[in-house]
Amino acid sequence: MVEQPVDGEYPEHWEADVVLRDGGTAHLRPIHPSDADAVQKFHMGQSQNSIYMRFFAFKAKLSSKELKRFTEVDYRDRVAFVITIGGEIVGIGRYDRLDDPTEAEVAFNIADSHQGRGIGSILLEHLAAAAHENGIRRFSAEVLPENRKMLMVFSDAGYDVKRHFDDGVVSLEFNIDPTEKSRAVMESREHRAEARSVRDLLTPSSIAVIGASRKWGTVGYQLLEHIIEGGFPGPVFAINPEALELAGMISFGKLSEVPEPVQLAVIAVPYEEVPAVVADCAAAGVKGLVIASAGFADDGERGLMRQRDLVRQARANGMRVIGPASLGIVNTHPAVSLNASMAPTLPLRGGLGLFSQSAAIGVSLYAASSRRRLGLSTFLSAGNRADVSGNDMMQYWEDDADTSAVGLYLESIGNPRKFSRLARRLARIKPVIVAKSDAMGLRLPPGHAVRTTQAPAGALDAMLRQSGVIRVETIEQLVDVAQVVSNQPLPAGPGLAIFSNSQALGKVVADSASSHGLDVARLVTGVDLDAGQSVALPALRSSLLAALESDAVHGAVAAVLPARGLTVDSIAEVLAECSVKAGKPVVAAFTGILDPSVYVEGMVGSAEQAVPCFSNPGAAVAALAAVVRYSEWVSRDHGHFVEPEGCDPQRARAELEGLLRDVKGEQLKQLDPAATRSLLGHYGITVLPSVGFDTPDQAVEAADMLGWPVALKTTDPTLRHRLDLGGVRLDIQDAESLRLNVLQMRRTLSRYGDPALEVQSMAPVGQACTFRAIEDPLLGPVISFGLAGDAVNLLDDWAHRVPPLSAADVHDFIRGPRAARKLFGYQGLPAVDVAALEDLAGRLAWLKDSHPEIALVEFNPVLCGVSGAVILAADVRIGNAAQRTDSARRAMLG
Repeated sequence: MVEQPVDGEYPEHWEADVVLRDGGTAHLRPIHPSDADAVQKFHMGQSQNSIYMRFFAFKAKLSSKELKRFTEVDYRDRVAFVITIGGEIVGIGRYDRLDDPTEAEVAFNIADSHQGRGIGSILLEHLAAAAHENGIRRFSAEVLPENRKMLMVFSDAGYDVKRHFDDGVVSLEFNIDPTEKSRAVMESREHRAEARSVRDLLTPSSIAVIGASRKWGTVGYQLLEHIIEGGFPGPVFAINPEALELAGMISFGKLSEVPEPVQLAVIAVPYEEVPAVVADCAAAGVKGLVIASAGFADDGERGLMRQRDLVRQARANGMRVIGPASLGIVNTHPAVSLNASMAPTLPLRGGLGLFSQSAAIGVSLYAASSRRRLGLSTFLSAGNRADVSGNDMMQYWEDDADTSAVGLYLESIGNPRKFSRLARRLARIKPVIVAKSDAMGLRLPPGHAVRTTQAPAGALDAMLRQSGVIRVETIEQLVDVAQVVSNQPLPAGPGLAIFSNSQALGKVVADSASSHGLDVARLVTGVDLDAGQSVALPALRSSLLAALESDAVHGAVAAVLPARGLTVDSIAEVLAECSVKAGKPVVAAFTGILDPSVYVEGMVGSAEQAVPCFSNPGAAVAALAAVVRYSEWVSRDHGHFVEPEGCDPQRARAELEGLLRDVKGEQLKQLDPAATRSLLGHYGITVLPSVGFDTPDQAVEAADMLGWPVALKTTDPTLRHRLDLGGVRLDIQDAESLRLNVLQMRRTLSRYGDPALEVQSMAPVGQACTFRAIEDPLLGPVISFGLAGDAVNLLDDWAHRVPPLSAADVHDFIRGPRAARKLFGYQGLPAVDVAALEDLAGRLAWLKDSHPEIALVEFNPVLCGVSGAVILAADVRIGNAAQRTDSARRAMLG
């Protein structure tokens, strides 16, 4: 639940840019009284049939009374959204609350010329989200039977729609609470639209280079030259008002003079000229922009404002933006041959897709991949990443048959919750390698709304791990891993065979492999490579194939010192042949080769049969170990997202709405014990009862009610767990002992200001653990688990996860802390009921994922014994929920 809008005002997050089904963009916003003329124009531009479908009668023109009703809404009981392109309304959706305050009637009207672009579905998503915030739970609608398009909007949305035909009208009714099916529908539509928008950018039918120059070395000169020399097959137009001829062809003074449609504009003009150029592109119907110009987010606060205006201008006119400060895009598919970048030549064709947010790192990434002879499918430099992002590229790569593995360098993650969802889905079918410096932290890209993360250290890394991402620290590590996954089969396990012609080197490599968690199943250090090519190579082939045939061996590393009479290429050819025959990965490390003309770093061999080669054996082992961990993640049965039995989110939501009525602004409200137990009870979570008291006699009465023996403790959050400071006394057996302990505890605690006391039922003996859950502005819900006491307080030994959690996620979560080994039997103590902790983790994750208005949940301590886990204390705080970056409505980050 968010803070309720007041009459005449609406929440800022209701306004959004959206991607349509065909990849174009539009702007969605609440309607305003000033829209009256635009609504009339929209209505009068509709066909008679469309007007009849909407109003069940023909109205040539809306009356002033109707216009007033349609455009003046209170944003609570009556809400209307418009979708605009180029400032013109192309769709309207609205709801009106009915007599039942939990139900509203919904209606839509889509421009004839824009039907089929998914506008109705987007309006329904945003109306449902707004209605949900205003306490509405059901939508109803009346639709004529012949209005099949609108009937499909409702039936295809993923809701459980009930239909009733009466008096020539189809009456529809459905609950608008997000369901697994409705979220799946939204995500599928989002995927298709965003993948289509990126595909149009990377496969344009025609290109205009605006700011093309005849001056050698300028950005405009190089972009035009590289597009032409790269072999782009479509029309290319040079735009420069001061040149008649460029690159051997006639240039045009402005885009409007180009005689053919232009799909992609590559812009390299001074920043002050960009807005006018973008306006020209909008007027010409351009679909996408690659902006190489700097002077935006890289120019401080003034540049940020220019960048926001630029993105708003482009999206409002249906265009996606790559950049600003982009180094360009590449697509090596023969039918496209697009090198609209600063790279001098089109790279080798291959299966690796690359994305870089930083221009400088983009140069390094491109150079490193070229140096290693890694073939690329596509490359995109996002520059300031004002619009097109790594998330968009993952949507595209998921469907791209030419891409088999992807690598991303990220300086920021604008929508981590969505990134996690997309990466998890993509990583199941293609390796996802992410390089992100720890120094960059977790933040939004420049030019986007400012939000600071509250997530604990390690939460981002945990999110990446649970998403199946191969996390690396540097560009070199990224291409190390990319070499292995680009053309090698995934290893089926950690078993490793090591071959070397040096005993010392072989042992060093074996030690390195063990430190990376690999199992050295076979170590062969007597490989004789000095016996001549005719003897050494067949012997190496035979020995390696024999090792790879073993079920205990899942991959191999060949660490080779220079050998007489053998070339790197000849050895690599044998290794590649063995890898192909065995269907297992083989990597090579050629060390000690001083001749700079000998190529030992990268892909060595033919395009069809090459082996990843390294100059450093440690880098080879580390890359292979990262791929092993990824392969293990892919092969696991992750199960479904955990939804424990006995949970009732709807009753919890209704209870929260009542509790939040007196919460204003960013204020947080700490729930009292009764409200805490009631709310948690809706998720099958129970807290061991405790009763506060003022006098010793009241303490005895409470103990009689709870049952003896009892524990006596202070309610002070700092002292309530500290036996050593006198804040807890355990196993009190009778009334006389309880009275005495009350007096003694009060004397002990008087130095701390005489905090309140309570009695609590005694819990079974067990390991003390702690759970915590927060709502982070960027990551959304984050849950944490650790063993209570010094492990978390001094050593920060937490495990973190971002819901929703699969069964595998829950399994790993409880075993994540370093101290978790104590849960499985330690120093003679019995193992605890880990299944009970997993059940509690699943319930907490679902609770926090379902209710962003719950700002904090802390269970401390949770005593887990040999049978069951008991929560001794729970702290729950609620507030008006911030909007999650990955919500139940489609919206572009802005």
